[in-house]
Amino acid sequence: MKIGITLPQVGSMANKENLKNIARIAEDEKLDSLWVFERLLWPIKPQTPYPATEDGKLPEENKIIFDPLQTLSFVSAITSKVKLGTCIIDMLFHNPIILSRNFATLDVLSDGRAIAGFGIGWSKDEYKASNIPFTNKGKRADEYLQVIKRIWQDDVVEFKGTYYTIPSSNIGPKPIQKPNIPIYLGGFSPNTFSRIVTQDTNGWVGTFGVPIEQIEENIKSIKQNAKNANKNPTNFKVILLAFPIIVEKNNEELNNNHRYPMVGTIDQIGTNIKRIKDIVDQIIFGYNFSPLGRDIDKMIDITKQLSKFAN
Repeated sequence: MKIGITLPQVGSMANKENLKNIARIAEDEKLDSLWVFERLLWPIKPQTPYPATEDGKLPEENKIIFDPLQTLSFVSAITSKVKLGTCIIDMLFHNPIILSRNFATLDVLSDGRAIAGFGIGWSKDEYKASNIPFTNKGKRADEYLQVIKRIWQDDVVEFKGTYYTIPSSNIGPKPIQKPNIPIYLGGFSPNTFSRIVTQDTNGWVGTFGVPIEQIEENIKSIKQNAKNANKNPTNFKVILLAFPIIVEKNNEELNNNHRYPMVGTIDQIGTNIKRIKDIVDQIIFGYNFSPLGRDIDKMIDITKQLSKFAN
């Protein structure tokens, strides 16, 4: 199983030196990938409550957030091997021509290292700010994926759809990776798992935000959708984003029978990694919203310790 790590792009840790340090260490330690995410707003009174906080507000760190693709372009210039991915960008908030060109530019400048993790978003505030209707998100996403593949693959691009129209045009540059930059879709709905297969993406980017049993069921759903569509299930890979919370000592509240995934001692979290390593292609360790994320050396050390369970 491959190992990735998130870049410090939010909050007080978001600065040039920290980005340089993490990128260079990740490459030196032969980690497989570096990842960023996107948030457009930190709403004062969110229309859609954030599920992970009591007051429904986003984490304080999200008040400051570097642009995801500019951040990846910056670290691409000081690395040469590590992959550069988004987990995720909410594609519907962006014009598909502009977003496809931004990704293609990153792919060219990085010699073919870009990974496009896309979602459709959940925040009504961000939809409103983007001037995109909150309805028909799934249908719009299906069309968006068709458009962006055309832009990346076709010498002459022409598209006439319900939501997007492109007159016959040349649009470049084209990505180095063929036929297109790898696309992974984020989300937990049955429609997402169906879309992964029907739109012939590279797979799913999920999180450890649910019990492992649910993650396993989600993966089974994707594989079954592939079989039902007469497509090879192995063509659809799985990437999981994890936010490890380390405790120093085992206790009854954090035993392996009742412990939430990615919470516990190094060995306890290691049992989670061992359980999914044969069905997951890559795990990304994220520290942006954890005290660990304020100590780069500690962050790298924990990642190295947890990586041993993936072998």
